Amino acid sequence: MRLDIAFVTETFPPEVNGVAMTVGRLVGGMRERGHQVSVLRPRQGKEDQGSEHEFALPGLPLPGYPGLRFGLPAGRQLLRRWRARRPDLVHVVTEGPLGWSAVSAARRLGIPVTSGFHTNFDRYSVHYGVGWLRPAVAAYLRALHRRTRATMVPTAALAANLAGEGLSGVRVVGRGVDTELFDPARRSPALRASWGASGDELVCLYVGRLAPEKNLALVEKSFAAIQSRQPAARMVWVGDGPSAKQLARDHGSHHFAGMRLGEDLAAHYASADLFLFPSLTETYGNVVAEAMASGLPVLAYRSAAAAELIVDGENGRLAAPGDEDAYVAAALATAAGPLPELARSARSTMLPRSWASVVDSFEQVAREAIVS
Repeated sequence: MRLDIAFVTETFPPEVNGVAMTVGRLVGGMRERGHQVSVLRPRQGKEDQGSEHEFALPGLPLPGYPGLRFGLPAGRQLLRRWRARRPDLVHVVTEGPLGWSAVSAARRLGIPVTSGFHTNFDRYSVHYGVGWLRPAVAAYLRALHRRTRATMVPTAALAANLAGEGLSGVRVVGRGVDTELFDPARRSPALRASWGASGDELVCLYVGRLAPEKNLALVEKSFAAIQSRQPAARMVWVGDGPSAKQLARDHGSHHFAGMRLGEDLAAHYASADLFLFPSLTETYGNVVAEAMASGLPVLAYRSAAAAELIVDGENGRLAAPGDEDAYVAAALATAAGPLPELARSARSTMLPRSWASVVDSFEQVAREAIVS
């Protein structure tokens, strides 16, 4: 049976972030299977009027996230639209005002509604000087998900955590990675030379948002320790965000590549030697999967995607969450090598993790929610 699904999300391609990428993959995968999928999202610019299957709604800039917007409540518009054409399921991706009004409108019309848990916004509050809001933000997030028939999450650990907080209907859908795009074969000696790395000199890489919640001070500290023992080592940063200018001022010898996409991004991964990712605010962390698919050993805390994908000492390295001394020690030990065996194992780990299997899981949960 072909499904008619309305996705409600505050971020969607061509915006660049993990949630937008994941939603784009799910929407595209469901459409390839013949399902009718509409997307309701905030306008991405003044001229954005949406398209046949993308409905652009009013929104406001998201504080601290230039280029992203959060949706405003749109209950009346949603009720009108879904009365005229009733979807089989409403899937709410993000928990902002637009998402809350979508849950309310769907419930009012008796339309099954599911949700996705993609971002630990309650943890972000600590890094932006409003930590006192964390309990309220966490309560709001849980309240929204309790109003849906199923909450889809990327890892078993997150599912257990939410279930332990009393959230029912939590289902693991997972995340995939494009192993054709992210491939060690894209390693580029010319790109490495542009970073000042010749021959086998170590290149450390960070890819992601350059922002306080990513724990970038530990990247700086770890690379400094590595460089004290390997003076020729290079540090490359890929991404943008509120911390970018200060990082560049503090580290004139580091290479700041800015935002990179597609094959260009894949070449940056494959051309490095060690990926440093000490974030503790992720629900998953797509960059970990992308780095591993690129044959890049990852050093991370034992949480989110890293806890699920990395076997310490076999395909990457892990440190206990929050133990900075252990993280730096692991960075030094890993950088001392040899790295090729870790790299091969990292790549092998990711080869079976296709997006097709994730779409399978999403479709199964969607069908179950419709008939429950």
